[in-house]
Amino acid sequence: MHRYPGMALAALAAAATALTGLAAAPANASAARVATIVVAPGGSDRNQGTADHPVATLDRAQRLARDLSDTSDVVVELSGGTYHLAKPWKLSSADSGRNGHTVTWRAQPGERPVVSGGRRVTGWRLENAASNIYVAQVPKGKDSRQLYVDGTLAPRASITISRNDVKVTQTGLTIVNPALNYLASLPRQDRIEVESQNSFTDRYAPVRSISGTTIAMQQPAWNNNNWGYDTLAKPFAGGTLLLENSSSFLKTAGQWYLDPDAGLLYYKAPAGQDPNDRDIELPQLTSLLQIGGTYDNPARNITIEGVRFEYSTWLQPGTSTGYANQQNGTFIASAYPQPADVLTSCQSGCPLFEGARNGWHQIPAAVQVSAASDITFTGDTFTHLGQVALGIGNDANAHASGVGLGTSGITVHGNTFVEDSGAGIVAGGVQPDAHHPSHPAMANKDITITDNLVTKVAQDYKDMSGILSTYVTHAVIEHNEVSDLAYDGIDVGWGWGANDPGGSTDYKNRGLYNYQPVYTTPTTLSDNVVRYNLIHGTKKVFHDGGSLYNLSASPGTVMEGNYIYDNRNTVGLYLDEGSRHVTLRHNVIQDAGVWAFTNASGTNNTNDSTFSENWYNTGATQVATGAPHNNVLSGNVKVSDGNWPPAARQVMEQAGIEPGLRADAGHSALAPNGAAPKHRTS
Repeated sequence: MHRYPGMALAALAAAATALTGLAAAPANASAARVATIVVAPGGSDRNQGTADHPVATLDRAQRLARDLSDTSDVVVELSGGTYHLAKPWKLSSADSGRNGHTVTWRAQPGERPVVSGGRRVTGWRLENAASNIYVAQVPKGKDSRQLYVDGTLAPRASITISRNDVKVTQTGLTIVNPALNYLASLPRQDRIEVESQNSFTDRYAPVRSISGTTIAMQQPAWNNNNWGYDTLAKPFAGGTLLLENSSSFLKTAGQWYLDPDAGLLYYKAPAGQDPNDRDIELPQLTSLLQIGGTYDNPARNITIEGVRFEYSTWLQPGTSTGYANQQNGTFIASAYPQPADVLTSCQSGCPLFEGARNGWHQIPAAVQVSAASDITFTGDTFTHLGQVALGIGNDANAHASGVGLGTSGITVHGNTFVEDSGAGIVAGGVQPDAHHPSHPAMANKDITITDNLVTKVAQDYKDMSGILSTYVTHAVIEHNEVSDLAYDGIDVGWGWGANDPGGSTDYKNRGLYNYQPVYTTPTTLSDNVVRYNLIHGTKKVFHDGGSLYNLSASPGTVMEGNYIYDNRNTVGLYLDEGSRHVTLRHNVIQDAGVWAFTNASGTNNTNDSTFSENWYNTGATQVATGAPHNNVLSGNVKVSDGNWPPAARQVMEQAGIEPGLRADAGHSALAPNGAAPKHRTS
């Protein structure tokens, strides 16, 4: 019989014992008691949640845990297998550890529980033998932008076109190349999308209709993708242009097309492959886990350990608002007034465009945390997710709860982020309450991101970095390996200096302050630490940006001991507009085109930062020193013929996941083949 102090708790003790097999109280009465609830896919929700009689669902375990977290620590042990979600899993303040107790949801030792928002597609039949196209029935009305075949993201049906094949108009496109005239005969034209990969933006806009040589586009997606900076109409450096999502584009093996109205999924199989012999997964949910309470009563003291989150999608880009990407996963989500000559007058910003800036949205994450404190993710895997994997304290528009920001004491340690469509981790928001909170509890602070493997993410929304921290006070981003990305590795900050004290002359000239105040107080961006990270394989699509990047003033921020290589001859250390008071020291930058860069002009306040005692072997130094910028270059060393000094080699060896964790075969944050990450040192 479990002993509780006082007769008043006797009934609760008996109930807890019957339900969960509460662990015996320790001899030290002040030590925490632990209640254990066991969940298994083959269990029953009529069971008591013991090891011999586990419950079957997360929902049932959650209700049991709520009854216990006032008086004991609660551990919910998840047996191996897949927990298919019919709706997102939500942990609110009611699911917190209370009275100093904690609630931990963790994998049983040696087990791999999977929380899934997808369904396996079976029952394939050959539809077109000549083209090897198969079809399968799926639930009607369920759309998805992703499909995974044997654990690999399959490409949607698409064709690449030349920018010279079409002419951009204010309502859409005019076909110039007669070879594309067949587009007017295609079915379901309203599901076709245009994707434009530019200098730092990756834009999606859906078609409304095609008649003759006229492609009419859906609004406001088209308007919003064609003003501001690096637009679809006039990218700074035009990249790939694609037409996507028509059954007529099924030309290449491995592509697929979904008709949700008919409930039919089409797949062009590679020669000799029968999809019935493959694990083909179609995501169904747009989020998997939502943790959050309110500012007055946040979710708190919750740990998620050893869980695999898998299969989600995000449908916004296919809607009439499209994905009017601005930078790093932000987009314009509604219509705004535009100048009549927008295609000529607003291709490098304009006053009306500035009026939209504070309304930009963020991509919602598959796993969302807001209005929460003391939340830990450790040893988890975030994979095959159709958006950002983990969002921490993003703006309210990126949280299904409708309550954004407000995170503190969040720890993300030893996890794996791989094969996701958006960024691995996004901490912080971009709207005014993120940088100048209207309620003190909105501030994001003390977010620790350590020893994670972030690789092959941002596969669909290529404009995103591996890890992004925006307006956060004291984010510690340390000992992560970030690799294989179309854009940047690790990005810190937001706002281009426009929200810093005194504002920016650039944004005065552009008209931003017609729509917002010039702030006199600092933003919440300060005292961040980006240290000992291994960043490689970046910039595979977009040349703009940097492998390690800062935006706006960030007093007290230090970027130290990071090792950067293989960035396609682009920028290693990049301080963008308004960056101030940042210290960059003891970093190793290998084979960059520009090892250090400040985007400084006489009007943008990219000032007062220090590059000291860094090592590099190639690349220009483009740092604005002297008045008015006063950035400092001190003791940096150019290395020749691979003769890195011992201190630089020490950084190379120490950067990335800490050696003890690399060697731990049971740890999730390993290189993809299970071996220690390889460090390039020559």
